[in-house]
Amino acid sequence: MVLGVARHEDLVDTTLGLEHGGRPPEHLRDYASHITPPSSRHVSPLLLAEGNVTSPARTPWGGHRIARVLKRGRVDEHARIGESWELSAGPELPSRLDTDARTLADVLGAAPALLGREASRGGTALLVKLLDAAEPLSVQIHPSDAYAGLGEGESGKPESWYVEHAEDGAGIFLGLAPHATRDAVARAIAQGEDLSALLSFVPVVEGDFVLVQAGTPHAIGAGVTLVEPQRVLPGKRGVTYRYWDWNRRYDADGRVDPKGAPRALHVDDALAVTEWSAPRGDAFLARARHRAGAPDRAGAARLEALAGARDAALESDALEVWRASGTGALALPPHDALRSITVLAGRVEIGELEIVQGRSAALPATRDVQPIVLDGACAILASAR
Repeated sequence: MVLGVARHEDLVDTTLGLEHGGRPPEHLRDYASHITPPSSRHVSPLLLAEGNVTSPARTPWGGHRIARVLKRGRVDEHARIGESWELSAGPELPSRLDTDARTLADVLGAAPALLGREASRGGTALLVKLLDAAEPLSVQIHPSDAYAGLGEGESGKPESWYVEHAEDGAGIFLGLAPHATRDAVARAIAQGEDLSALLSFVPVVEGDFVLVQAGTPHAIGAGVTLVEPQRVLPGKRGVTYRYWDWNRRYDADGRVDPKGAPRALHVDDALAVTEWSAPRGDAFLARARHRAGAPDRAGAARLEALAGARDAALESDALEVWRASGTGALALPPHDALRSITVLAGRVEIGELEIVQGRSAALPATRDVQPIVLDGACAILASAR
């Protein structure tokens, strides 16, 4: 049964597993009161705490835009941040509520109706990150969930990218070049050659949106900052196979060092999961990229479906992604799954909650239209299918 969330009494009585009129344990009554006031028709969003970032040793390619622009004044401006995990319900870098430091996973586990259709999964499959690449990322690929090489606790990781900022000439590597073959790729890696010559380089600008499906080699280039909604099955670890890392070596602190150690590669698995027969060139980009354009933050508020949803620009069976932008009131349609919202510019008000640039919140599933107010805003919303 797919559950929606519309009333406070539904939240307390139904999601906490009580008979109607019963009383939940005191600690759950406390957290339920934080989620929505009794007088509210809508379940309030859950503002998520900041500071959920990777170390430079883990993401040595990270830059300063997250600290100096998106989260300016709230984190150390000297911090080199590659990834900020904005919404994570898994055991790795779990999101916590801004109000009381409970993990998002604990909140969702105690009130599964917040998940809507995802309640049957036992958790949300949504993972959302901010990424800032001062240097190109390694060339990677994700398997499908059906790949025989996955372990019991592993999952595929289809993902998407919305470009928040791109320096002049910056781009991404997405898919294979028309002339690339399996033998040529394997030979280039074995001989330490430049693998990027066998990949398709795609220039990007603010507002570009890309789907990264299983079996697609990819890498984010230097000078690109983006939001990355992903789908990782609950209770499992999303798997990434690294094809090539630009022949770089690193010291223990994540700095490039010719005398350091290279990062581990997973060439056999990467070759095995690559979709060698997939379309390439323009035919590939037609189904993988949407150029939404820079948001008109001073214009009227609007909601655009980028992927997965009804009338979306791109088809996806893993993710639903939208962009909300402009100034003024907007009505989010009912949605039967947990959604994330990440504000990239301006501010967004949902009920009594104000979400400013660089902050994210979880929006519980609801049967109701959810009114929001944008103020010079650009925000990305996402849910897992």
